[in-house]
Formats: sequence, C-alpha cells, structure tokens
Amino acid sequence: MPVQSLALSENEAEVNRQMQICNACRYCEGFCAVFPAMTRRLEFGKADIHYLANLCHNCGACLHACQYAPPHEFAVNVPQAMAKVRGDTYAAYAWPPALGALYKRNGLAVALAMAAGLALFLILAIARNGSLLQAQLAGNFYAVFPHNLMAGMFGAVFGFAVLALGMGVTRFWRKVSPGHATAPAVGEAARNVLTLTYLDGGHGEGCNEADDKFTLARRRFHHFTFYGFMLCFASTSVATLYHYVLGLHAPYALTSLPVILGVLGGIGLLIGPAGLLWLNLHRHPQQGDVNQRPMDRGFIALLLLASATGLALLAWRETAAMPVLLAVHLGIIMALFATLPYGKFAHGIYRTAALLKSAIEKRQPNRLQLGSD
Repeated sequence: MPVQSLALSENEAEVNRQMQICNACRYCEGFCAVFPAMTRRLEFGKADIHYLANLCHNCGACLHACQYAPPHEFAVNVPQAMAKVRGDTYAAYAWPPALGALYKRNGLAVALAMAAGLALFLILAIARNGSLLQAQLAGNFYAVFPHNLMAGMFGAVFGFAVLALGMGVTRFWRKVSPGHATAPAVGEAARNVLTLTYLDGGHGEGCNEADDKFTLARRRFHHFTFYGFMLCFASTSVATLYHYVLGLHAPYALTSLPVILGVLGGIGLLIGPAGLLWLNLHRHPQQGDVNQRPMDRGFIALLLLASATGLALLAWRETAAMPVLLAVHLGIIMALFATLPYGKFAHGIYRTAALLKSAIEKRQPNRLQLGSD
C-alpha cells in the first residue's frame, strides 16, 4: 500500500493540521526549506509529512514569529510537531525493523552503560593477558591489542552501522518518491548540508533559543561537531593508508598527519558537543520534543567522552596508564558506533536525504502555482 494512502498517526495528523494553517498564512515562507515545500501541496499524506519533518532543522524561527503559536487557540508549534514525527520516522525506517524500538530506549543511561560495559570488558581482557600498567610500550597500542584484532572489531561494528543507516535511508528515500537527482540538485543539497544553511533562521541571524534572542550558536556548535567528526574520520583513514599502503606503522609522531588531524578533530568534538549539550539543557520545552532529549544527550555524551579519552590517550600514550586509557577509549568508540544507526546521528542522514529531495523538487514545475520557492 502506498505510504500516502496510509492512515496518519496522532503525531502525523498534528503536522497535517498545522501545515493546513501555515499554508493559509505563509508568513514564514522565507524562513527555511519547509515552507516553500509546503506551498507545493494542498494535502499532506504520510510520505509528505515524513519528508517535511526531516527537512525541518528545528531552529525555532517560525515558532518565534508565529501569531498562532500557543497560547493561541490554533496552537501552531511547527518545530515541536515536526520533531515528534521525525523521531517516529527514525524508528519506522530503522533496519533491521525489529531494532527500531531502540530509538525509544537509546538514552543517556543506555549509552553510558554500554560504553562502560565495553570498556570494562577490554580492561579485563588486558588484565587476563598481562599487566594493566605497562610503562615499556613506547606508545604502541598494538602491543596491547594486535592490529588485526582491533581492525576486525571496529570494522565489524562500523560496517554494520553503515549498512543499517544505508538501508534505513534507502527505505525513507523510496517512500518519499523524490524524483531523479541531477548534478545541480546534488550540489545544492551538499552545500546546504555542509554550511547548515537553514540554521540561520532565514535571515542570517540564527535560531531562537530559550530567551527568544537570535543566535548562531546552534549552527556554530553543529559545525564544530560535524567537522570535528570528519577530521577524526580523516585521521583514521590516513592512518589506514599509512599502514596498508605505505607500510608506516603506528605509533605516529605528534607532527604526523594522522595525529594532527586527530587532535584538531578531537578539539572540535569537545567544543561542539559541549555547546550542543548546553543548548539542549537550556532550550525551552516548546522548541522540540522533550521525549527525545535522553537520546540526544546520550549521543552528545558519547561524542564528548570519545574526544576526551582520545586526547588523554594521546597525551599519556607513553606512560604506564596507556593500556587502561586505550581500553576505555576503545570501549567508548565501540559504543558510539554501535548506537549510530539507532540514535541522534541518524537525523543527519535523513535530513541530507530530505534536503536532496527539496533541491530536486524545486527544479520541478509547481503545478499549484500558489506560492513561490
């Protein structure tokens, strides 16, 4: 049965109700990509609602400007309504489907418990095979865990995360019927993803936080987080190239490219997640779905811990504490990647797909001719 013809859930019906009101008002049409996409529709089926929910960046600008926001009887709160549906879509499109329920339980306590459990397991493995405190290893991680063992463990976890996310977003992509991607559409979507265009509030001054002031803080902290993550990924990729192609084995000097990239990425993953956590703790309950905050904070906490333990491991890699620090860091990294498909990280994947659909749709004729893109 086509997604458009399915009965709407309670959260989807609320988005439908609010979009009908917004479609009549259109005051926020220039704020972000959601409202131009809205004007191309008179009715909002399940697929439309899933698309619009993931296109929303939850910046709060429309809530700040809306004359029908609570306590008005229309009670229009687009960021909150979209956030609730967005959380539902992560679970609905999850792969394997049976694991979709993890989105409801992937909170701070679960994330920390998984990281602690994996770290403890690795610490016990080290203790069983030698001493936890070894000062003569000269920073050689592979003297603690052989290279092939580490590559196998993390390759399996990372591979599953990529597969699960890929399958989930493929299911989402097929349901929203995006049309055919062209090079200009792909280029526009990539630019919007890399610059976080729609976290500027539509006017360049930024989002609205708890005090309703415009601020670019959310955009900047997201940039630190995203590019910090990408730098750490680049560091690992370069180290892999060094090892397998150039025959250069770790440990690498502090001035080497893998270490420089890793340090810069680690700093970004301290600043960005710390800022996002501060915003999450102080944001007004109306500016999102409070039920998703445990999931948000769990992901942020794992990013912070991964960065902090990674930098600590680098700083003390030639001391007797290195094996324990390595075990703790690896446990946190494994927990982070194991939860990627079922936590907050997924929003970036689905939002990228929605932005690509938006870029494709803008290049198609608007048969309604009731609004502008």
